[in-house]
Amino acid sequence: MPAFAPQSPSRRTSQRGVVAVEFALLMMFIMVPLLLFMFEIGRFMYLTNTMQEAVRRGARLAVVSWTSKSSEITAETLFGGSHLPAGAEVDAAVVQIDYLNAAGDVVASGSQPSSPGDNMSACADASRATVCLYSVRVTLSGVNYQPLFLRFSSWGTLPMHDASVTMHAESLGFND
Repeated sequence: MPAFAPQSPSRRTSQRGVVAVEFALLMMFIMVPLLLFMFEIGRFMYLTNTMQEAVRRGARLAVVSWTSKSSEITAETLFGGSHLPAGAEVDAAVVQIDYLNAAGDVVASGSQPSSPGDNMSACADASRATVCLYSVRVTLSGVNYQPLFLRFSSWGTLPMHDASVTMHAESLGFND
């Protein structure tokens, strides 16, 4: 009997398609984690951009509203909800609204002018310039990104950069 015998035709046909099945099984273990990783990268980028838009919206409302409306400003910053859409990591606890004087220092809430008209007087009076509400800064700080697909694993969270916008105070609710 020869050392090498050709295979019978029935044995060759029974192996047809094995490579395709093995490839499909192998690709499932490669493509699914890759797609999940790409989804998480997209969600991270979405959250980063949405945080920047959120502080811009909040600052825009803050420069035309008086300081007593901080809850409305916070709600507008979060697009009217208790947290950002598709971003449960960003809620009212991370929203910070600061009123700044012309030097850029935060004016403490106890020493702020009592009304928009009083603020205009403070800005015109050199002796009260330190309490003049010259600009408003809205910041989202201390946000930690929590991946959706790794939420119950030991991977933990990823700290995100703070999003902040400072705008020059406009009416601060003078015409309200």
